[in-house]
Amino acid sequence: MKETIKSVGIDIGTSTTQLIFSTIVIENMAGMFSVPRIEIVDTTVDYESDIYFTPLIDNLNIDAEKVKDIVKGEYEKAHKDPKDLHTGAVIITGETARKENANEVLNALSDMAGEFVVATAGPDLESVLAAKGAGANTKSEDEKCTIVNIDIGGGTSNLAGFHRGNLVGTACLDIGGRLIKIQNGKISYIMDKIARLAKNHGIDINVGDTADAYKLRKICDIMARHLAMSVGLVPKDDEHMGLYTNDGSPIGDNVKPDGIMFSGGVADVVYYPKDNEDPFRYGDIGPILADAINDSADFRKLKRYDAVETIRATVVGAGTHTTKVSGSTIYFDEGTLPIKNSPVIKITDEQETDPHMITKLIREKSEVFESGNTGEIIAIGLSSSHYSHFGEIQELADAIVKGLDLNDPRPVIVVLENDVAKVLGNSIKLKMNMKRKLICIDSVYVNDGDYIDIGEPVAGGRVVPVVTKTLIFNR
Repeated sequence: MKETIKSVGIDIGTSTTQLIFSTIVIENMAGMFSVPRIEIVDTTVDYESDIYFTPLIDNLNIDAEKVKDIVKGEYEKAHKDPKDLHTGAVIITGETARKENANEVLNALSDMAGEFVVATAGPDLESVLAAKGAGANTKSEDEKCTIVNIDIGGGTSNLAGFHRGNLVGTACLDIGGRLIKIQNGKISYIMDKIARLAKNHGIDINVGDTADAYKLRKICDIMARHLAMSVGLVPKDDEHMGLYTNDGSPIGDNVKPDGIMFSGGVADVVYYPKDNEDPFRYGDIGPILADAINDSADFRKLKRYDAVETIRATVVGAGTHTTKVSGSTIYFDEGTLPIKNSPVIKITDEQETDPHMITKLIREKSEVFESGNTGEIIAIGLSSSHYSHFGEIQELADAIVKGLDLNDPRPVIVVLENDVAKVLGNSIKLKMNMKRKLICIDSVYVNDGDYIDIGEPVAGGRVVPVVTKTLIFNR
């Protein structure tokens, strides 16, 4: 039995805004007499939009109306109705996520894009989506090696490392093609962090100066050197840590790449360099940065893999890799789904060994959200790895229920990694004396601080589509 889910991806990046529409195919991979095992077996891109320069009012604000006009126009061109879309993501990426009105723009687009199209931003998620859109995960699995994808956009460079298909690390640096902009032959914008980087190296560039390709190549060589540091090709210097977005961390010394892959707008020029063309043809330093990477002796130390997608990698990731399906032994009450933007309170594997600790943490962490009076429906995340036998599951259910306010009218959401949601859900429901509605799903991994969206049941009600995300902006 196969079933299709219609999805959309909308990426509002530092340089460009684009959309794709895709079809996700799910199928029961278990035998006729086995417990159903529903998996995503195929994704097909049905429509790719034109690529638009992201419209801005100024350096601090996105032009929301123009972005909405772009999205509306592409829906019409693709003959898509928001009511027909089951899932997908609107994602604001790179430096655009730092704009003052980014959150409002994101939520407005999510509302017009479709009932279950999520709004999301954040460098870690962007790194993973871009790498999957580029094909780094599948290539590392096929080659049985470790590949780091560097998605170089207008505002940031997002890293994601995969070892044999599994994610092993992410990072994000403030290095990108539009951190220095050129207009009418003059420098019109320099990001503060890049201005300091140039000054530290004795490179004199200022807004209003004539754009000097030779001088700008010097700063791009330094950017390329720091990208090489980020994947361990060069020892990290004291300056390097200051380039991570939001004072973030490097990808980790445990990630030792066998190969490298590039995606993003700058990657288009990395893979397909064009000699003798205007280096400022895009109104930025993107082509010069690409040349600096191609000329870097450091990057020649690693095998370079071709990306499946370059400039479209993030939007393809947003439209085809944000959605997962739950396990097939789940519990949910009628009328509880879909649910959007539920904050996750995660009980760690170590904390989970003590039922009293589970009760205490649910009470304490729930109060954080309830004190804000936001009305959000909280999701409790557990691995449930310590509770597999019937008696143990009863103990876990009891610990969860003791942490709940049974007079709260909102549904209870429990998200498990291990495949025990059906029996645990039934146990929780009975111990609550049926006082609250319940959603209990499994085969889904979440972290503390994530948000989760759970869609309407598919595959005859046996599974639900799930999107985990972050709503953290790069302030």
